[in-house]
Amino acid sequence: MTPSPAGDISRRLVAIEDPALAARVVGCTSLRYSAGADPGLDRPDHVRAASSITMIGDRFAIVQDDANFIAVLGGPDGLIESLVLPPSALGERQFDDGRGNKHRKLDLEACFAAADESGMTLFAFGSGSQPARERVAIVGGWDKGERLISVVSAPRLYAALRDAPGFTGTELNVEGAALAGSELWLFQRGNGARRGDRRPVNATCVLDWVAVRAHLASPHRTEPPVPRRVAHYDLGTLGGTPLGFTDAMAVGTGFLYSAAAEASPDAVRDGPVAGSALGVLTASGDVRWAPLRDSRGDLFPGKVEGLAWADATRRRISAVVDHDDPEIPSVLCTIALEGPWPGPSSTDV
Repeated sequence: MTPSPAGDISRRLVAIEDPALAARVVGCTSLRYSAGADPGLDRPDHVRAASSITMIGDRFAIVQDDANFIAVLGGPDGLIESLVLPPSALGERQFDDGRGNKHRKLDLEACFAAADESGMTLFAFGSGSQPARERVAIVGGWDKGERLISVVSAPRLYAALRDAPGFTGTELNVEGAALAGSELWLFQRGNGARRGDRRPVNATCVLDWVAVRAHLASPHRTEPPVPRRVAHYDLGTLGGTPLGFTDAMAVGTGFLYSAAAEASPDAVRDGPVAGSALGVLTASGDVRWAPLRDSRGDLFPGKVEGLAWADATRRRISAVVDHDDPEIPSVLCTIALEGPWPGPSSTDV
């Protein structure tokens, strides 16, 4: 996309529902840890509130917005393991309304894998919707078989996102993150509450990835990068409810994104879900989408929160679905793509 001065709203884009595109859920599996629950770690027996997924090596990594664990699945053993993130200051690793501790959760909503001379590293970003959520979980050592886990507090980075004209709307809520070459694209979900004349927005911005990584390595000494090329999106509606970004991944010269139609009152609380959609955002500014349907052709009722390729053909996607109920396991669904989606020749940037 054409660069513009830092902070400018360079584009206002309208997504078009494209009847040539189709996306169908062809199977779902509940996500339960192979080792079961572990009360000593405050870990349930299942993956809660799965919020993003990425492929790293030969395995999927799944982050959760209300539990301090990263689920790891795939590989030759077929097990679902858990990487344990640090607890809250009170020793908690599960957060929900029943416990009354949601204000202390990391709210990890967006993840991706990045490679450098040290190997593959997983980055999982908090939403930024509250102070406790201005943190980034970093897991290195994937190539060495010994995971190195840290959680970095990054309030200056999130302050830069809030200060970027037009990116936040009324409430910051980062839901997607994708690497495209040397750029990190962040996807803001427009489900915040209205504040006077200000409205929530679905938006993207671009950050220099080298600068982001340097800042996360030394957040007190290194300046965060300035967000650039802010763009706004009208993503359409399902059942009269506006769609909002929930994840994205780089494909070829653009992005494939997921969006949910959730009538949430603000960026913190959940609401009724009318369905989900998948869409394509190209470098030229073309944005097209299709509603997600089940095998019968009806609207799929779940809230898709994360996307990753399911196979090398680029015709199937693995997606995680959050039920917004801590007692119900999140599910991993396989989505079949039909029509002119990014095809087998596309590669992740």
